[in-house]
Amino acid sequence: MNDHEQLLEQFIASFEKLDDMSAIQGLSPVDWQLSTTKPDEYGRITWRPRKVGSPRAQLDRLYLRFPLRFPTLFETLLLSYRWEEVDLGYYRLLANPPGADLSGFYGAISRDSAVWDVLVPSGHLPFAKGPKGDFDPVCFATKSRDKVGDCRIVKINHKEIMFNRRVKIVSQMALSFKDLVTQTVAKANEIAGPA
Repeated sequence: MNDHEQLLEQFIASFEKLDDMSAIQGLSPVDWQLSTTKPDEYGRITWRPRKVGSPRAQLDRLYLRFPLRFPTLFETLLLSYRWEEVDLGYYRLLANPPGADLSGFYGAISRDSAVWDVLVPSGHLPFAKGPKGDFDPVCFATKSRDKVGDCRIVKINHKEIMFNRRVKIVSQMALSFKDLVTQTVAKANEIAGPA
């Protein structure tokens, strides 16, 4: 197992430490496919990410839809796992639902066309949003790639996009996706306590 795979396994394991991994049955097309329990009396189910082995061609087909590229570590995540939207404390990772391709993920990142149509031309590729109640997109700032192809992670004010069609960075969340993943794993381990 290489370093990327090991780091991503730790990242995926952090989901259940930071989120309750539950959903209301029927509200998401992902939930029943990833469900690990039957619905309770309120229709709540528990879900878990699923490890998959998707071919690179799925990513190539996704890239036909927009001119930007994800960092390599994020590409590996997309091709290796399927998950429901998950709240990781200071951001919510958008869903990459089970399916024959990555069209479900594309639907999640491009759902709000008014936001998508401003972000992508400015070099910002969304993959998450703020924590619960915060709809600011969290994006790869693709114009800031480092020597290994990773890029800064920034949070952008969604109201500025909606009302002024302008990109206003609220904060830099991490220097790279690898840095964001490492921070998330550390936070999960801190919450979980000693093993």
